[in-house]
Amino acid sequence: MKAAVTLLLLLFATTHAEHRGRAYVRDKVCQEFKTMGKDDFRTLTLIMNSKKFSNATFEEISHLVREIVSLAETCCTDGADPSCYDAGSSALSAKSCGPDSPFPAHPGTAACCVHQGLEQKLCLAALQHPPRQLPHYIEPSNEELCQAFKKDPKDFADRFLYEYVSSYGQAPLPVLLGSTRNFLSMVSTCCISSAPTVCFLKEKLQRKTLSLLTLMSNRACSRFTVYGKDKVKFSYLTMLAQMIPSASFEDLSPLAEDASEVFAQCCDSVAEDCMQKKLSEHTAKVCAALSTKDERFADCCAGKDLMQNYFCITALKPATAPKLPELQKPTNKHLCGDDGALHARRYMFELSRRHTNVPDVFLGKLYDASENVIRECCSAKDSSACLDSKRQQVGAELPTFLENTNQFCGQYNEMNFLDFKKRLRDSMKKTMPEASPELLTQLVDQRADFASTCCPANSPPLYCAAQVTAYLESACKQDSCALI
Repeated sequence: MKAAVTLLLLLFATTHAEHRGRAYVRDKVCQEFKTMGKDDFRTLTLIMNSKKFSNATFEEISHLVREIVSLAETCCTDGADPSCYDAGSSALSAKSCGPDSPFPAHPGTAACCVHQGLEQKLCLAALQHPPRQLPHYIEPSNEELCQAFKKDPKDFADRFLYEYVSSYGQAPLPVLLGSTRNFLSMVSTCCISSAPTVCFLKEKLQRKTLSLLTLMSNRACSRFTVYGKDKVKFSYLTMLAQMIPSASFEDLSPLAEDASEVFAQCCDSVAEDCMQKKLSEHTAKVCAALSTKDERFADCCAGKDLMQNYFCITALKPATAPKLPELQKPTNKHLCGDDGALHARRYMFELSRRHTNVPDVFLGKLYDASENVIRECCSAKDSSACLDSKRQQVGAELPTFLENTNQFCGQYNEMNFLDFKKRLRDSMKKTMPEASPELLTQLVDQRADFASTCCPANSPPLYCAAQVTAYLESACKQDSCALI
């Protein structure tokens, strides 16, 4: 994809300006500005900055885009003074450091502004917002889309790009470019059609795979950014274990490894079809391995569109935990041996398929705590005494915690939302008979919101990790909840 490659070249040029020289940056930006043309350059600048500053306002992004495009337009004309671009970019940096800066606010700006010249510009260029925890874009009705489009097509396109990209900014850039371009093409075609309803129905059906790819890759890459490759592999393993607990560790571990490779290769790739191609290949492997072991997987894998099959698989609810032999904890020798990480992961796998409704984010926090304990104890003078002490700290609290969490999220997964909230209220009335109706309503709403956000397998990792930390601190005596 030309646009994706172009953007990465621009980013590379900016990042390495100190080594390449200022003229390199100017020449590269101007070359791409002339090659792409003003409109495409502006669109790409809007997408990139909406992705980079996902918590900025539309007005802040618009200011920044106008300044960047104006700089290129002014300084990339034939005969422009060679110092034009450097002077203009320095002026932009100075404006960013001003008390009334119209650009996206960032807590790291002040630290960058103590520097001068190129160092300041490089520091400011490296700033970016953390990704949004929950997508906020809600697609308007067909009538609302056409009303806004006909009123001001340019403003409609700008606002859509800002809203959509800042919501799904962790999706790979080629996916975002393809999805947004496809959507704007659909709107511009259908809103002037003699039968817009029929047009939208047809176009949205054709667009379904691309929409799902954007949604799923945003989820996967958000998790990859937060977790890293090894933790993503663990997360994917436990997800599959809870969906198909009858499958063995040997069945599922290679699939988790393959998924982590896909996200490692494609989340930051500029190749146009990397995510769709690799994820389709991965889905084919999952279907080949698991369709014969579970009817639900077989049903999901029956479709011809592999992206829709993958979405179907990831949307499966946890299965009922089968009756399995009593779980044996790994020995101290195993944990501190060369394959200690493998033994810990296998134990977590066994735990997750016995508690199929305990969310990934809970298991992930416990896995992290266990890794910390293993790292600490296996380097201690008396590793066995250290591990035994940690085990004793957990005592009988951990099984109770897991069972309570499994029951809580299990009820959410099995019941409709209104019945779930009614069950919560009835339960709280019994445990808190003196609570006022207002307090009960507040507590029920808080717990129901937590369940709806963090019980599903695709829960936002950062948001839910913070929620779980608060719970673990009270339920498991700070960081002593190690599953060892």
